Amino acid sequence: MESMKCDRMEVSILESNESLGAVAADDLAEIIRSTIAEREEASIIVATGNSQITFMKALRAEQDIAWDRVTVFHMDEYLGMSDQHPASFRRYIREQLTDTVHPRAFYAIRGDAEDIEAELIRYASALEEHQPVACVLGIGENGHLAFNDPPADFDTSSVMHTVTLDAVARRQQVREGHFATLDDVPRRALSLTVPALLKPPHVLAVVPELRKASAVKAALEGSVSPNCPASILRTLPHVKLYLDRESASLLDGHRQE
Repeated sequence: MESMKCDRMEVSILESNESLGAVAADDLAEIIRSTIAEREEASIIVATGNSQITFMKALRAEQDIAWDRVTVFHMDEYLGMSDQHPASFRRYIREQLTDTVHPRAFYAIRGDAEDIEAELIRYASALEEHQPVACVLGIGENGHLAFNDPPADFDTSSVMHTVTLDAVARRQQVREGHFATLDDVPRRALSLTVPALLKPPHVLAVVPELRKASAVKAALEGSVSPNCPASILRTLPHVKLYLDRESASLLDGHRQE
């Protein structure tokens, strides 16, 4: 493992996707354990997507987490989508994590709620009540955080909002195999805002795979800008970024010839 700093953010570069997932899961497990020891409970926010699968597998295997004292949140869901749809993010969380570890509670974003404004308020209120200690997020191929596509709002006071997805984010969902065609991908979603994602005292950015290399380079070596939402991560000392050799391959000093 190689470690470095990018502005105020800590960066770890692991040899493989699998080792990245294991190290990030170990770090989150320690955060959860220490929080439970201090407060008797802990809440976390976790991400979805193919890039999170090795991390989720490693997290499920952690033996020393008192899951009955853990509350789980996630960060986005397609507008109008049932939790039975194969691409539903709340279905993903259940299949990849909560159906196995059985936490105290899982708060799911109801993208198909009849009253979306009420759903945004409900979810924001639950986050405020539980005050998550950690947020585990990914970086999209367009640099997005959750579904905050560029240009992202770094300064909003809102916790959640309804967003319109750009074409890059929607094509990513097709390439990952969640939808057959671009037209099948919903155009709108519910998402935590950037400030809400970065509010917990620990933010773990889990970003493996070659397809994320361009976004990683832009986030770490370009300007800090809403046009690359992930660039905000490097301005914060409570963020740790986990890369593998593939996702780090375009960084200066890490190019693969």
